Amino acid sequence: MNAALARALTIWAALAFLAPVDSLDHRLQRAAQAERLPALEQPMGFLSRACNPTTLCAGLLAVAIFDPLAGVETARTALWVLAPTNAAVEILKRATDRARPDGEHKPSNASFPSSHAANVFALAVVLGRRWRRGLPLFLLVAAAVAYSRVYLNRHFASDVVVGALLGAAIAVAVVRWREARASGPRSAKTLRAGSGA
Repeated sequence: MNAALARALTIWAALAFLAPVDSLDHRLQRAAQAERLPALEQPMGFLSRACNPTTLCAGLLAVAIFDPLAGVETARTALWVLAPTNAAVEILKRATDRARPDGEHKPSNASFPSSHAANVFALAVVLGRRWRRGLPLFLLVAAAVAYSRVYLNRHFASDVVVGALLGAAIAVAVVRWREARASGPRSAKTLRAGSGA
């Protein structure tokens, strides 16, 4: 089989797989837009705007300052997690170049995957590792932020699902890697300290 035929078959297989996902995305997008309510516009806008680099950095700084037991290590781990998460998101955005549901089409700010979803789910994993009892709340907030992007017509459902999975997977991998590389048992336990709080 020559290279051109192999490439054509690969593209055909990808399109055959992606067509149903794209169709479902558009159906969900139309449903979300049809159900928009005036009472939800402001809360959804707030959730979406709150997930920005300034807010995330301020939040991590607060964790580092106000958690004397493991705040600095938790904030440091979050930065270790967010760097590869954002690198992966940016590579995928440029590779897929998907137009946003609202019509915006820029390779540097493509729709797929959602960086909001990737970042908030990555942080939910890190914070849930530090405060285990808070994990359901962190995941709920992350899901609300991700949904706000669909609600506000900035992302398709698959954008936020893949972003969420990507962010969570990278976070789990980085947290495990950092714990494995910890200089001693005490360092590995520091991040887990207070997990019952």
